Amino acid sequence: MQKLHVNNLVRTATFFQHAGISIIFVFMPVIAKGVTESVFEIGLLVASFSFAQILSEIYFGRHSDKKGTRLKFIRIGFIGCAIAFGLHYFADDLGMFFLVRIAAGVASGIMIPAMIAYTYEANIDKKRAATVISFHALGWLAGIAAAGIANDLRLIFLISAASFVIGLLFTIKLPNPQQVKELTPGTTKKVIVKNKFLFSSLLLRHIGAAAVWTILPIMLMEKLGAELYQISIVYVANTLTAFILMNVMASKIHLSNVTKFQIGIGFTTFVFVGLSMITDWWMAMPFMSLVGATWAFLFIGGNFHLMDNNPRSTSTGIFSSTLSIATVVGPVVAGSIAFLFDYTAVMYFAIVIIVCAFGVSLKIRK
Repeated sequence: MQKLHVNNLVRTATFFQHAGISIIFVFMPVIAKGVTESVFEIGLLVASFSFAQILSEIYFGRHSDKKGTRLKFIRIGFIGCAIAFGLHYFADDLGMFFLVRIAAGVASGIMIPAMIAYTYEANIDKKRAATVISFHALGWLAGIAAAGIANDLRLIFLISAASFVIGLLFTIKLPNPQQVKELTPGTTKKVIVKNKFLFSSLLLRHIGAAAVWTILPIMLMEKLGAELYQISIVYVANTLTAFILMNVMASKIHLSNVTKFQIGIGFTTFVFVGLSMITDWWMAMPFMSLVGATWAFLFIGGNFHLMDNNPRSTSTGIFSSTLSIATVVGPVVAGSIAFLFDYTAVMYFAIVIIVCAFGVSLKIRK
């Protein structure tokens, strides 16, 4: 009963954590269009958030293992995010947006590795942790839907800040178990070398994905005539599928974590093949649903494989920072390709790089 109570608190905190992040992240390219017409500058602005996350997740993920505690980092992260995301409301030029996005990246990076590790360690049956982690997808769904309902690109900043405050409240009653302190020097480097094929394939896959996510909202609006709420509907198809599949994965899908990860990498290719051919906004929905399924497989498979075999917060921090590195490189690549060619060329780039990612993933040892 106590474990159930803890899991429900973590589920709710995870939900509000990711709702707060997603309500701004998904629509950042559209928001950026209000302060700059340059697609390249939009790419840089989107990348700035993830650039800040890179060092934050690696540093604080490792620090969480050294201290043997997770809850302190989770709470500090919620407080920092409430402040940083709330400050978006006052940003009215490109320079200010860069500053608040960097602050938001640092604050979110403090708690993401600790939250995943805390969830994993709170469950004796580790498969059950997938049902808790699935609420990050549900949070993304709620954040995207809230943005569509609000239909106001300034109001969403206040909703985001409120989400982090509510999430913080649900961490107050969480127990604060002490883990064995991981003090071995050079641990971060050892984890990277040991799992180089997993991190490399993840990096390549997410560079392609991040490139597409940078231009997709703009493409849907400018090329296909979508409204803000219609973009929300498209992205909800993604997150709803991820949420359902992560829960099913806990009891119905009996594959090794490495196989799940490889499925998630490989099948992403078909997403961007499909998106390169759509002629109306609603046609993106089945492909976004597929990307939700691939995300569920690679996120659960990759993180659980790492936590089974490595210091947990350190390895999940590297996993998250790898995503952040890709989300720095991807938008810059997307902005450059879209500037030189067109939006569809970005899809072709994603297809090629994700095929390479799948080839690398096949070298991961089970």
